[in-house]
Amino acid sequence: MFGISWTEFLVIILIAICVIPTKYWPDVAKWFGKFVKFIRNLIWKITDYSEQIQHRLDIEQPINDIIENAKQNMFDNVKPIRKKRTIKK
Repeated sequence: MFGISWTEFLVIILIAICVIPTKYWPDVAKWFGKFVKFIRNLIWKITDYSEQIQHRLDIEQPINDIIENAKQNMFDNVKPIRKKRTIKK
């Protein structure tokens, strides 16, 4: 979690409990709850958008393959046209 081990997190919580006066604990708990809810919603949105993008890419990839194959087949069958040279006098 954010590059912090659980023991370090526990030490931070214990220090915060010792430093913050008891009358502010409900406010801190409310703020922490809102913060966790915000982070959770943010993660859900990012996950949802990444799944939508992945779904679109999965749909578009076969179409791109079909277009590329069509282009290659179209140009493979075309023979270059040679113009007759005329001698200018």
